[in-house]
Amino acid sequence: MKPVVINSPDQTKERKRLDKDNHFIDYVENNKFKDLGKDKKYYLYTYGCQENESDSEKIRGLMESMSFSKCDNLDETDVILMNTCAIRKNAEDKVFGELGRLKQLKRKKPELIVGLGGCMAQEESVVNKILTKYQNVDFVFGTHNLHNLPNLIARVMENKERVVDVLSYEGSVVENVPLVRESNIKAWIPIMYGCDEFCTYCIVPYTRGKERSRLPENIIKEATDLANQGYKEITLLGQNVNAYGKDFTDRTYDFADLLNDLAKINIPRIRFTTNNPKDFDDRQIEAVKNAKNIMNAIHLPVQSGSNKVLKKMNRKYSKESYIELVDKLYKAIPDVSITTDIIVAFPYEDDNDFNETLDLVKRCKFEGAFTFIFSKREGTPAAKYVDENITEEIAYQRLYKLNEVVNEGYKNGMMRFLNKTVKVLIEGRSKNQKNVLMGYTENNKLVNVLGDEKYIGQIVDVKITDAKTWSLDGEIVNE
Repeated sequence: MKPVVINSPDQTKERKRLDKDNHFIDYVENNKFKDLGKDKKYYLYTYGCQENESDSEKIRGLMESMSFSKCDNLDETDVILMNTCAIRKNAEDKVFGELGRLKQLKRKKPELIVGLGGCMAQEESVVNKILTKYQNVDFVFGTHNLHNLPNLIARVMENKERVVDVLSYEGSVVENVPLVRESNIKAWIPIMYGCDEFCTYCIVPYTRGKERSRLPENIIKEATDLANQGYKEITLLGQNVNAYGKDFTDRTYDFADLLNDLAKINIPRIRFTTNNPKDFDDRQIEAVKNAKNIMNAIHLPVQSGSNKVLKKMNRKYSKESYIELVDKLYKAIPDVSITTDIIVAFPYEDDNDFNETLDLVKRCKFEGAFTFIFSKREGTPAAKYVDENITEEIAYQRLYKLNEVVNEGYKNGMMRFLNKTVKVLIEGRSKNQKNVLMGYTENNKLVNVLGDEKYIGQIVDVKITDAKTWSLDGEIVNE
């Protein structure tokens, strides 16, 4: 079947930043689709970051607004949706591997509809590959037109068309999209979309569009509604939350202002991610310091400890300025837990550069890190960097050595809570031990405790009895 290409991704267009004003759209539900999925089921794959998890809540909301019901069994579903991630090659490989496995299911059920969305859908090479090698994919939609999902599914179902509709533009802010939250205890709140940093290794500015902030009144209303519904924790999301509000042209209101306003809401816990060191300023530090309900766990990606490598990455800060920021955080919030992201084997990273990274990890006393080997992303500047001195063996040696140091930080971060009483938000049963409850501390440490289900959804005092590298064990302190 020849595909109907309404819009296709264009990386040249995705890079442009010509429109300085945000475009705000209010989603309006189309009643003609409300029974489209009656007696039908959908299955949703979610890959990638918290932004994708938040997007999947909207996908679920849109599907269920059309009367589709969620399904956990592929053999019983009518529509399969894949919300994808493009940050690293192995993330894409997982999706293509699963699409290959779904070919057999599609042969058994020709009426099955398969749709691919998310960041991978914004890549020209991916869409071309889908169109030529994966005939079992019925439609492709991007990150900018997720709210148009009902129209696309209706077109595929009613016209039996194969459709591609991926917008390559700077992006809009779409409010009031229906959503079905994954939890009734913790909630994601996107505060901004997109990224303008253009780190040389990263595809996100192309797949997510320009930085565009939601209006503060909409964020505050959403947070207030969640508090009134009994939610215990919200996490503010953005590719660079510290840049929130800098794109406003009609007001002066930034991330520190938003934190101060949200801190007044009667919700016990507020978190935010992810941060860019170059935009994390003193007013934001003060906001975290002064608010009792803003948690003292900061994820602060550094990527490298070498100024030479940071410059090649286009990270726009130095090792020295990063350490200065970390020192400010420790001084203002002595109990803070700082975690980070680090890429090893970036092109032109030599042994001295790598050792500088190790030194920075020790100096900053990180209590955890996501560590990766550099992954080439087609269309980014770093994909063209050639460094024959870094072999696969060297890359893995550096990763293993880094992880040894990082794991010590994980362990030290846990050990400092041994024999102390901490507040834990109990989220549910442990996946591995059904008689054990699990939850997280204010510092975002995983805690396992024996306890009754009545504690689920509550913040309880827990005395830590054992500290492991990745988790804590404890006992609920009697009321």
